[in-house]
Amino acid sequence: MIIALMFIALVIMVSINVPIAIALALAAVVGIAITDGLGALVTVGLDMYGGARSFSLIAIPMFVLAGAIMNATGITRRLIAFVSALIGFVRGGLSMVTIGVSLFFAEISGSAVADVAAIGSVLIPEMKKRGYGGPFAAAVTSSSASLAIIIPPSIPMILYAVSAGTSVEELFVAGIVPGLIGAAGLMGVAYFLARRYNLPTEGRFEFARLGATFKDALPCFALPVIILGGIFGGFVTATEGAGLAVLAAIVVGLWYREINWRGLKQAMLEGGMQTAVVMLLVAASVLMGGYLTAARIPQQLAAAILDITTQTFLILLILNVFFLIIGFFLHSAAAIILVIPIVVPLITQAGIDPVHFGLVVTLNLAIGQQTPPVASVLITACSIAKANIWEVSKVNLPFVGVLLVVLLMCTYVPAIPMFLVEFFYR
Repeated sequence: MIIALMFIALVIMVSINVPIAIALALAAVVGIAITDGLGALVTVGLDMYGGARSFSLIAIPMFVLAGAIMNATGITRRLIAFVSALIGFVRGGLSMVTIGVSLFFAEISGSAVADVAAIGSVLIPEMKKRGYGGPFAAAVTSSSASLAIIIPPSIPMILYAVSAGTSVEELFVAGIVPGLIGAAGLMGVAYFLARRYNLPTEGRFEFARLGATFKDALPCFALPVIILGGIFGGFVTATEGAGLAVLAAIVVGLWYREINWRGLKQAMLEGGMQTAVVMLLVAASVLMGGYLTAARIPQQLAAAILDITTQTFLILLILNVFFLIIGFFLHSAAAIILVIPIVVPLITQAGIDPVHFGLVVTLNLAIGQQTPPVASVLITACSIAKANIWEVSKVNLPFVGVLLVVLLMCTYVPAIPMFLVEFFYR
């Protein structure tokens, strides 16, 4: 009964726009007070502080800051120029450029919202100038930005690893192949639509232009090599790699001598606010997770589903549907922090690898970023493109379909995300 009342109170608070972190904390405090008495609230502050002190979580503000530095130092512009020279000659080449640059930017920032804000602010206006419809420009930018939480490094993967008690590095490795498959699929859809709507090319392919833009962007290519090479080579942890990303981005920015200090300051402030929101969510989830665990809710959920079926195939199907629905209403960070501690006992009893399941969860939440009403990434792209969200959603359907196909492949063919993990770590 208490759990039901807490859930109803949580839904009501979220419905009236109480921040979900505050709503979670309040619901947990009420539950603890009713169950264990007011005396149990003495340690609430310490419990919340302890929950937000995980070493792995330090990587979040560092990756956000690295992405901000990329924007403030001309790195993003040089990447766009190189990718445009490489694949811009294809029909609808600017949409291909958007996907290609998102693929690279994802390897630095780990945030889909940062990706769509950085790349969309440059490429969406350019696409509109060249005759691309606003809804199409917003759709291709939004869907490709979700690669940022599939390809390493990924902020949602860091949160999942902390919540599930699994390896951040293994999760990063598991995301490489699905991310590349997703990028190829998005490019295929973009090319099909470009031919259908007779979208323009960006001029003919020229080796001289390609060479010039490659030379100009060469220092940028050192960033993923340093960061991912350090993490996957075992030289640094994911958190240390995040710090290395910031240092490398600063060095590259100084090399170009184009640091926009005002833009960097604003980006740092925005990144700080994003990080504060995530950390408050983490702290609040400690209270709720501790209470639910004491009430044995995760164990009861696991037992209830296992009573229905013990087939891994069906359990994964149930969880996929569950997370797709959750993605409609919760941001990825909130969904992971709220739900993962509850379902971990279920996947453990079902014999599902937590790294494999982490990739499945991440893909579900990448789709959730594209599906209203929450759809944080889609809304950001619509805002930049000045396009109606429902018109963009219609155009976005085939791109979301690609992400769904990748989700099903990774869910039921575990070798796709896991073979590199098995090769490097097991």
